[in-house]
Amino acid sequence: MAIQMRPRLSASRRQEGLTVDDRLAYIDQAAFLQLRATRIGKLAQAVWVYEHPVDVDALRRFHANLDHSLLGRRVEPSALPFGRHRWVAAHAGPLEVSDPRPRAELSDWIDERSAVPIDPEFGPSWHLAMLPMDDGSTAISLAASHCVTDGIGLLRSVADAAEGRTRLLGYAPARSRPTLAALRADARQTVRDLPEVGRTVAAAARLGYRRRNDFAQSGTTRPQGTVDHGREPVIMPAINAFIDAAHWDACAEKLNGTTYSLLAGFAARLAERTGRHRPDDGAVSLLIAISERTPDDTRANAVSLTTVCVDPARVTTDLSDSRTAIRQALKTLREVPDETFALLPLTPFVPKRAVRRAADVMFGDLPVSCSNLGEIDPAVGRPDGSDAEYFMLRGVDQDLTRDQIERAGGQLVVASVRLRDVISLGIVSYQPGGTNTKRHLRDLTALTLAEFDLFGEIV
Repeated sequence: MAIQMRPRLSASRRQEGLTVDDRLAYIDQAAFLQLRATRIGKLAQAVWVYEHPVDVDALRRFHANLDHSLLGRRVEPSALPFGRHRWVAAHAGPLEVSDPRPRAELSDWIDERSAVPIDPEFGPSWHLAMLPMDDGSTAISLAASHCVTDGIGLLRSVADAAEGRTRLLGYAPARSRPTLAALRADARQTVRDLPEVGRTVAAAARLGYRRRNDFAQSGTTRPQGTVDHGREPVIMPAINAFIDAAHWDACAEKLNGTTYSLLAGFAARLAERTGRHRPDDGAVSLLIAISERTPDDTRANAVSLTTVCVDPARVTTDLSDSRTAIRQALKTLREVPDETFALLPLTPFVPKRAVRRAADVMFGDLPVSCSNLGEIDPAVGRPDGSDAEYFMLRGVDQDLTRDQIERAGGQLVVASVRLRDVISLGIVSYQPGGTNTKRHLRDLTALTLAEFDLFGEIV
């Protein structure tokens, strides 16, 4: 059966004459429950670097406008332990201005901003900060919880805020429902959802039987850390590479590929260097997120996922196989959606320990996250109304411990955006037992780019 991937506008309340569905989509409630189960916050972080003076007044207007976008909300859990969670209106704190620092400390400051607490329930769900640097340049960091928006949602919110466009989402203030009324409303909603839940239980039983071996074998090929680090926090090495878009396109054409297959080839080669490949045939499993976001979409995570296997041995000379594999995976995703996502209506009833285990089965062993966000609105690069010289976007794990990332077998995330005439690659990597420093990751990235006859500035 089809799952609810796009919220139905079946009113749960009315405000200013608008019908508003404030229920979280099942996929968003699953993301929130995963946060609570693992205590690892998934964030998207955008960074701008200005080599010219920043219009601080315009930046403050940009900050205020973000409160009237998908960022301007928080999650209010159901009054029932198995009920549907709801969105409530929320506002971020003030624009934060850091003390001036040397330009050489920019990367450290970005990491520090990624560690500033974010909570999609208690707030803030996002924050914006500015760093003046000693050479006259300025950095701006925006970090937001993936529980309130995905990458495309963040970029659209940024573009709207930069151009003064705001959205009336119509959500009620937090804790505005009396307890008894909330219990009654959530109980009625649960009863209405029961037929869908019943059908999903039957589908789950069939899927569980077919994939019983996946549950038994998941995690068996992951490299495991041997040292007990307890709750020692870790910030994974993260860098950005800036490549001339014309050179990138010429490389893709020369190798019989597209911009996405070139990104996939780069990610596969980098994965091979960091040990994230199958031991039997050397193939790399790329986890590709496909945006389903429409202009009026209010889901936090409007995406579907597919996996593509790429042979890293061939991608530096010919991308044809990778291009074909990606095209076929996207075709299959459109025609035969991932049956695992059909289980999402069960989300409100799933215990925390099962939420933690579910990600292993859905994403498999040693996945490499590979996201191409494509050519983005030029307004994204103008938080103060003028074009920033550099723009970076990356995924961030907050409150991650070394034990958790070691048990998970490490991580590799590669995300690409095209802004004006520059390709910006955001890369996050951790290899159990490896050299996990930014310098090492920069060296690996430069070597991998060189295999494609590409080069760029790496920050």
